[in-house]
Amino acid sequence: MMKLLLLFIFTVMSLSANIYYSKIEPYEVRRIASNVSGVVLLTHESMLGQTLTSKPYLVIDAALDQNELKFTQEKLLYLKKTVTLNENIVNNLDISLEKKRLNYERVKKLKIKSNVEKDKEFYDLVNSENSSLSTQKEINTLNTQVADLEIRKKQLIRSISDKSLSAKGFKLYSLEVKVGEVVTKGTPLATIMDTSHAILTIYLNEEDVLNAPQSVIYINGKKTVYKIDRLLNIADSKNISKYMAQIIIKAPKIFSKLAKVELKQNKKK
Repeated sequence: MMKLLLLFIFTVMSLSANIYYSKIEPYEVRRIASNVSGVVLLTHESMLGQTLTSKPYLVIDAALDQNELKFTQEKLLYLKKTVTLNENIVNNLDISLEKKRLNYERVKKLKIKSNVEKDKEFYDLVNSENSSLSTQKEINTLNTQVADLEIRKKQLIRSISDKSLSAKGFKLYSLEVKVGEVVTKGTPLATIMDTSHAILTIYLNEEDVLNAPQSVIYINGKKTVYKIDRLLNIADSKNISKYMAQIIIKAPKIFSKLAKVELKQNKKK
């Protein structure tokens, strides 16, 4: 009798060795945290549980950023025009300098010219060279300011974009803030989900990991054409001696239900 009982237990264990259970979860879950600081102006709570469009579902006040962006763009335009003017001045000075150098070289060789006259030509040449260098130095300073403002412009554009959240095609699962609340960087804002597909996560034993590529997958007792889409050959840190595998399936009408997953081997003919 004991032998029959042990045989029965062994048989049951063998039959259930390839059976796993998993919740049917959305294909992707994103927990959105704020990248910026500001006051929440709008939240579309009516969109909870609905598929989002390109319309923002949460808006943070961006008025100061928009004003600063406007002034930054105007200042950039002014600085770039100033750089262009100074570059034209340098070009004109270079033309003048070339002539002054030639004139000085000619004058300093003339014996009929006094040392005072020669010195005057030399100082005039040096002053012109210094004026050219000074203008070029100013151009370099202005270009540095332009580069800094270009970076600030990009930061402001990014900040304004981050203050208007949209996620077309995703489902709005939850909103973590209310209108009027002040948020800072890292404040949780919302959770959105991609429910266009679903995913099953199971933890396989070593045998099934090795046989996974050839396995036929049954879900709730029905044969499917699904395959293992993601497989880790490194044991899970929580489920010791088990290996995580994921199967991407069609989206069900209702998520979070428990599904029975079986991995069976093709019978050899």
